[in-house]
Amino acid sequence: MSHDAERFWEQAQSWDELIERCRLLLLDPVFPTVRAWKQRTGGKTVGCFPVYTPQELIAAAGALPVSLFGARGQVEIDHADSRIQSFVCSIARSTLELGLTRHLDWMDALVVPSICDVARNLSGVWQHNFPDRLVFYLHLPQNVESAAAGVYYRGELERLRQGLIELAGRPIPDEAVREAIRLYNGNRALLSRLCELRATRPEQWPASHVYALAAAGNVLPRDEHTQLLERALALGEAVSRPKRDWVRVVLRGAFCEQPPLELLEALEEAGCAVVDDDLQIGARFFLTPVAEDGDPLAALADAYRFQTALTPVNNPGRRSRADDLLRRCRETAAQGVLFASPKFCEPALYDAVLLKRAAERAGLPILEFEYEEKMTVFETVRLQAETFVESLLFFSEVT
Repeated sequence: MSHDAERFWEQAQSWDELIERCRLLLLDPVFPTVRAWKQRTGGKTVGCFPVYTPQELIAAAGALPVSLFGARGQVEIDHADSRIQSFVCSIARSTLELGLTRHLDWMDALVVPSICDVARNLSGVWQHNFPDRLVFYLHLPQNVESAAAGVYYRGELERLRQGLIELAGRPIPDEAVREAIRLYNGNRALLSRLCELRATRPEQWPASHVYALAAAGNVLPRDEHTQLLERALALGEAVSRPKRDWVRVVLRGAFCEQPPLELLEALEEAGCAVVDDDLQIGARFFLTPVAEDGDPLAALADAYRFQTALTPVNNPGRRSRADDLLRRCRETAAQGVLFASPKFCEPALYDAVLLKRAAERAGLPILEFEYEEKMTVFETVRLQAETFVESLLFFSEVT
């Protein structure tokens, strides 16, 4: 792939063309843009389990962080099941499968944060099968309100910095980290802007399209993804879309493993306008900008402790996941909640029970279903969603 082909957003003449290129990119298990970047620059590439990996440090090392969301149903699991349990989540199994089938031969290192038991085991399995690659298991603090948590996590970030210095063969000064923080703050601001537009005008900014735009950032340098988002904002405003009888819904359950893109499209076809979600939350889990001055590692540590979006594996301070869900439903004028949980993901499945109870107590209609990476038939979910939408539209008419 040429460098011009990499920068496809600059050549895109329409919104649909841009979205289709992003869609093809997120479904490509070969990682063409990553390979092209590595060939062009000779730099190091670091795979990241997609939640709570401090990619700013990786970028500050001059390396390319790449978020790994598994194979997205594009490869068969033929080798991984002999090395990791077949009953664990698809994202772990298919990420390992990609490695074993040399789809990830571009990857120089892997960073895995301590988000669950499966992630912990994957890091060990990866180390055993790829002893020539750096594997860094990042320990996250649990009691974030403790003063010791900030000191502890800053130490973990310093440990990661030293590992990246050894990998990249170059120093990582504080100013380089601060510059990376500024870069990521700008990118998150654009992602937040897209999410705001989607919540305000879902017919103009379909959730499946916004998802594809965000997913391109998993495999692009952050500055290039920022340029892509700027191009998307310009093209999106020029599109004329008809009004629809949508039902506004909030989606929860996909903080780590992602649902198939076709599932999101099926929900939209059924009349669900997803106005808030936890899809790919790792790209935007800091709700406010990370401090761009002072000690950058302390700034990242404090941001993790106090400024993150709530997920089943991180509940900073005394904030309540249930209260947060209900607040977002009010702010987005949501008419219902969809709980879409990946099979075999214990954090997501346990979390769904508590959030479901909170939504029911608040009188919010809910629809609950599970998904998996290799899911190929979406008719049942579509029919459930259509029934859900019709019942809400009928209720709104009679009241």
